Amino acid sequence: MSYIHELRDVIHKLHRAKAHHIQSVSVTETFQGQTVWDGVVEVFDLTGHPKANRIYAWAHLTDDPKQPKRFVTVLHIPPVVSPQTAVRAAIVQESRERRGRSKEN
Repeated sequence: MSYIHELRDVIHKLHRAKAHHIQSVSVTETFQGQTVWDGVVEVFDLTGHPKANRIYAWAHLTDDPKQPKRFVTVLHIPPVVSPQTAVRAAIVQESRERRGRSKEN
């Protein structure tokens, strides 16, 4: 199965909508002069989702042998309006999740 098909299947499972790939966009996100994210965001049009007609998706490898690949999907709902803002939103969400886990331990 190709990477795009894999993302499309994940989108369908998570969001119960049909995804049609429209483009791949390179994104580099920096913070205080340091690169914090550098990759390709896949852009899909959505059919059948109640709130969004577009979604941004990508995957990255993890250090978890039980789940070696993590899929990220971000709906095109303001303030997320581009691949760049989707990456920023995902970074913020991941940071919040990490802080929440560290407070639990």
